[in-house]
Amino acid sequence: MNRRGFLKTSIFCASAAGAALPFGAASAATAQSPRPSFPTGSRLVFIGDSITDMKWGRNEKDRNHYLGHSFVFLIAARLGVEMPEAKLEFFNRGKSGNKVADLKTRWQKDAIAMEPDVLTVLIGVNDVSQSRGAGVDLVQWEADYRNLLTRSRKANPRLRLVLLDPFVLRVGRLEPEQTWNYWRGLTDQQGAIVARLAAEFNAAHVRTQEIFDRATALASAEHWIWDGVHPLPQGHELIARNWIERVSARWGRN
Repeated sequence: MNRRGFLKTSIFCASAAGAALPFGAASAATAQSPRPSFPTGSRLVFIGDSITDMKWGRNEKDRNHYLGHSFVFLIAARLGVEMPEAKLEFFNRGKSGNKVADLKTRWQKDAIAMEPDVLTVLIGVNDVSQSRGAGVDLVQWEADYRNLLTRSRKANPRLRLVLLDPFVLRVGRLEPEQTWNYWRGLTDQQGAIVARLAAEFNAAHVRTQEIFDRATALASAEHWIWDGVHPLPQGHELIARNWIERVSARWGRN
């Protein structure tokens, strides 16, 4: 059986058995697709590193490119089709190479001053990549992350927060055992911190590492992420579907 046939068979069998798939929301816009419930005109801001960034156009008058081509674009596309009456506004504020400390320097401008109704944060992998094997001060990392969320919630007590775990897969430069153990060990610890902060701030929590781990049961790691860190288009689609599913479960329509 060729690879394409194997994937189709695997997905069919998993569905027939009722297994939990990593795909999240329905594959096409339908009346049965999960949808969140947001007040009309809500502003959704996404902030983080290169995984969010994906070359979003800093000239927002260029409506063809202002969201970039990450999961942010895909979420905006689907919700724009499924709930046009909500008139949602989407803003990408990812910046390649950012760590939590970098978010601190621009949080007022790129998070608080944007006056979001929903704020999504994905950060952490650069703290690992730029540590050069020296480790990450996870106590400080958590304190800085908590400070950012506290500032935003203070500015808007009704702010809805969505936190995504940093994630990696064993492919590309992360294949060597020592490298993989280092990266995965730290990102797992960061994920535990994100879970704790999500509970503390009553945020929606998208467990992206678990989602990508499950996805590798259906296709190899390099199908989803090309270098261990950055998702391919299907990887971004995976994030988008699960963001919509989790956020809809947290703030769904009655």
